Amino acid sequence: MANILFFTALILIWVMLLYHMFLMQGGYRHYRTYERVIPEWEKNMIDLPTVSIFIPSHNEEVVMEQTLTAMSRLYYPKDKLDIIVINDNSSDRTGEIAQGFADRYPFIRVLETKPPNKGKGKSSALNEALANSKGEIICVYDADNTPEKKAVWYLVMGLINDPKAAAMVGKFRVINAAKTWLTRFINIETICFQWMAQGGRWKWFGVATIPGTNFAIRRSVIEELGGWDVKALAEDTELTIRVYNLGYHIRFFPKAITWEQEPETLGVWWKQRTRWAQGNQYVVLKFLRQFATLKRKRIIFDLFYFFFTYFLFFFGVILSNGLFIVNLFYDLNLAIGNVAIALWILAFLLFLGEVMITLSIERNEMNRKNFFYVILMYFTYSQMWIALVVYSLYQEIKRAIFKEEVKWYKTERFSQKDQGGKKDD
Repeated sequence: MANILFFTALILIWVMLLYHMFLMQGGYRHYRTYERVIPEWEKNMIDLPTVSIFIPSHNEEVVMEQTLTAMSRLYYPKDKLDIIVINDNSSDRTGEIAQGFADRYPFIRVLETKPPNKGKGKSSALNEALANSKGEIICVYDADNTPEKKAVWYLVMGLINDPKAAAMVGKFRVINAAKTWLTRFINIETICFQWMAQGGRWKWFGVATIPGTNFAIRRSVIEELGGWDVKALAEDTELTIRVYNLGYHIRFFPKAITWEQEPETLGVWWKQRTRWAQGNQYVVLKFLRQFATLKRKRIIFDLFYFFFTYFLFFFGVILSNGLFIVNLFYDLNLAIGNVAIALWILAFLLFLGEVMITLSIERNEMNRKNFFYVILMYFTYSQMWIALVVYSLYQEIKRAIFKEEVKWYKTERFSQKDQGGKKDD
C-alpha cells in the first residue's frame, strides 16, 4: 500500500514539474516575439474608444495618493478617460484623498457605494461602478497599483487590434521587492506566474487568466455576462471561465505594466494568499458542478489545470512528505529505495533551472542574490503553500456550509515612498 501511495505522489509531482518546464519554454518564446506586432498595431490607434478605469478601494489612504498620481499621468486622451475611485465603506481618509484629486483633474471622480453593494466586497464595488459608467472599455486596477504611463494605452491597443479578444491582460511587477525576505520570494513567484502561467499558456494554448488588476475588458462582454460574481473571492478567475465560455479569448500582452505592492509580513501574506487559494477553489468547484453545460473545450482544459494545482498536486506533495517522515521512524519497505533520493534531487534541480531561466527574462533579476533566494524558496516559501492550501480548503468548505457572505478581505498596505525598482516609459 505504501508503494502505491508513493508512486501516486511521485506521478502527481512530476507531472506538475514537467508541465511548468513546458510552460517556461512557451513563456520565453512569448517574451521573444510579443512586441513584433506593435508597429502594425500602432497604426490603428486613431479613433480611440472611451475608457473607464475602476479602482475599488476600502481603507486605502496609505497608497491612494501614489496610485492616483500615476493615474493622472496616464498616456491616453483625457477627454476619453474616466477614472473612478470606488470608495466602498472606508473609515479612513481614502475618500478625502481621492476627492482632492477629483477636484484637480476632471477625468477623476469618486463613487461612493450604496446599498445593496455597499461594504459587500470587491465584486459588488465593481458592479456599482459598471452601473455608473459609460466607457466602451473597462480597465481595473487595485488601489495599490501604480501603472506605467502607457499601460492603459497598450491594453486598449490590444483590444482594438484583436477583435476576438474579450479582455487584454498586462503584466504586474512588485514595487517593494527588495523590502524583506518575503517580498523577495513573492517577486520571484510573480515573475514566474507572469511568464509561465500567463505567457506560457498563451503561447502554447491561447489561454490566459484575468488577474485582479491591470486588465481591460470590453463593456459589451462584461454586460453580457451580467457583471462580476459577488459570491466569488477570486472574482478574476471566475470571470475568466465565463469569458471563455462565451467563445472569446483573453490575450496576455506584457507591454502593459503596472507596479503593485506585496505583503511585507507573514501574517498579511497568509490572509491574502488564503483568500486567493480559497477563491480559486470556489471557482473549480463551481464550474465542475456545471461541467456538462460548459460549451468550450478550452475552458475544460484550464479548469482541469486549476483542479490539478489546488487539489491533486498539493495532495501529492502532502502524501510524499508524509511518507518521507513516517519512513524516518518506521521502515515502509518502499520498492524504489535510494532512487527516491535521486528523484528528489532531480526535482529540486529542475525547479531551480526553470525558475532561473524565467527570471532571466526580466532585466537585472537573474543574479547571485536571487539564485540564493530561489534555493531557500524551495525549502521554505514553497512548503508554506502546502499548509496554506489545506487551510484555505477548510475555510472554503466552512463558508459553503454556513453560507457566509463575501466581504472585503483587506490587505494591509505599507508606504511606497523610497521603494526602488519602478521603471516607466
